[in-house]
Amino acid sequence: MAKKKSLLDLIEMKRRGERVTWLTAYDAPTASLAEAAGLDMLLVGDSLGMCMMGLPGTVPVTMKECLHHTRAVRTGAPNTFVIGDMPFLSYQTSRRDAVRNAGRFYKEAGADAIKLEGGVRVAPQIRAIADAGMVVFGHIGLTPQSSGQLGGFKAQGRTIPAARATLQDALAVQEAGAHCLLVEAVSPEVTALIHKHLTIPVYSIGAGAAADGQLLIVSDMLGIFQAFTPRFVKRYANLADEIKRAFGEYCVEVRSGAFPGPEHVYRMVEGEAEKLDELEREFWPD
Repeated sequence: MAKKKSLLDLIEMKRRGERVTWLTAYDAPTASLAEAAGLDMLLVGDSLGMCMMGLPGTVPVTMKECLHHTRAVRTGAPNTFVIGDMPFLSYQTSRRDAVRNAGRFYKEAGADAIKLEGGVRVAPQIRAIADAGMVVFGHIGLTPQSSGQLGGFKAQGRTIPAARATLQDALAVQEAGAHCLLVEAVSPEVTALIHKHLTIPVYSIGAGAAADGQLLIVSDMLGIFQAFTPRFVKRYANLADEIKRAFGEYCVEVRSGAFPGPEHVYRMVEGEAEKLDELEREFWPD
């Protein structure tokens, strides 16, 4: 069984040029399969609102829901580095709230790190959480919790002014004491600059190959989430079709009486079934 990665391992992998693999996960069975496949890290993203709860975005997701799913992933993948995602308004309100809620991921869900969205404007919260002894992943570029301010789920850093703002965010995250940085849906040219000049590990989700590792949403890469597919997603399977096929076959067999068959039941102990007539008369004498 592979040893669970630590922050020091992630730093050393960056030094050696070894790329880190991570996915989102929201439940124990998926986390267990990811661990068996050798994933380095799992993020329990607030994307669970869309992928698991059918919500239109991530903003409605609560701390209780994030903690619940993080604990499930921790249980399913005890030997994998697990990152809890801080939901909307769990850290924006104050440094005190940020530290307290980040700590809950450690105390109540067994997380190894937390992630929060934003650059310059959340630098004080990053500093406070890091100073409290926790591992912090920053997240810049397309930040779903503030997608309304960004004009929707749109790529970032595609013009010089936008690139400048993205670089400022990246520097602010590192200077505030974050240990790693996730860059989402940013032009690869800008990501390459961030990766070149930052000393902390820089990871990409839809931000190009010039990074220390890649993240994908598990429901996207397995072809389960059907509402839309971001351009940067590569589907490694199309489980939606297979799941629908299995559900349909089940319906046909139940309706026809083909399921359950004799092999799917538990028979009475030998010699006991013959006594059922007497037992029936005991309950229904007439």
